[in-house]
Amino acid sequence: MVQQRVFGDFHTILSEGEVWKIGGFPLPDGTFWEYREPDAVVIVRNGILYVRAPLSRQNDQIQILDNAKHMYYSVETVKVPEHGVVDFELQIRARSVNTVPNDLYDGYVSLNLLDFTTGAALDFFAGNDKYASVYAVLPFPGVEVPPSDKTRYFCIFKEDTNFKPREFNTYKITYDRGNDEAVFYLNGTEIRREKNIPIKFNEFTIALGIMTEKDISPEGSVSVHGQVVTAEYSPVTVTIDDRSENKRAAEEK
Repeated sequence: MVQQRVFGDFHTILSEGEVWKIGGFPLPDGTFWEYREPDAVVIVRNGILYVRAPLSRQNDQIQILDNAKHMYYSVETVKVPEHGVVDFELQIRARSVNTVPNDLYDGYVSLNLLDFTTGAALDFFAGNDKYASVYAVLPFPGVEVPPSDKTRYFCIFKEDTNFKPREFNTYKITYDRGNDEAVFYLNGTEIRREKNIPIKFNEFTIALGIMTEKDISPEGSVSVHGQVVTAEYSPVTVTIDDRSENKRAAEEK
């Protein structure tokens, strides 16, 4: 059975908690670290979410909190079928000012598919002149990552420049839970396939973000130096192909 959902309704973006909410994580002291740039300009026009953010937010101790600057989480999660495939597709345009040329991680726009039950993530990052696909299991604050006899935490980036810089591109990520496989597509062309994924994704929170990725130095964060990042997102189309009925029918034969 195939079902399709569209996560958009960006006209509700100020009604936080209705369709989208500001992302972040609870901290041990009981406070909540928000991925919210105080001077971000947010515009919704023709169904597109536009966010222009002068980067200012920093965290000197926790890398994950320092990386994301302004981010929206979907309120509803997408459950992954035990036997089937789930696709996420949208268009993104990324433009920035005062970022270092050819350094994607100095300021970019992101699609993040986050599983807070496992710490796993599948992402696309887009910058002025480069993009990356990302496959990771991360130590999100407050999330218990299952123990492993192999590498427990990792983040594998794959960068490329073969896209339309500073224009809309179509990004798609497909996850097959039964085959432990994720496939990344750019403008309809497969650009990466990850097989034998060691962790089962259970559900996805869709995140739309503006981020950096700069290692915290011994003196603290070095991620902000006057960059301004502009993000534009189309609604996210989610297609779930649940093949459980087909599997049961095959087993009964």
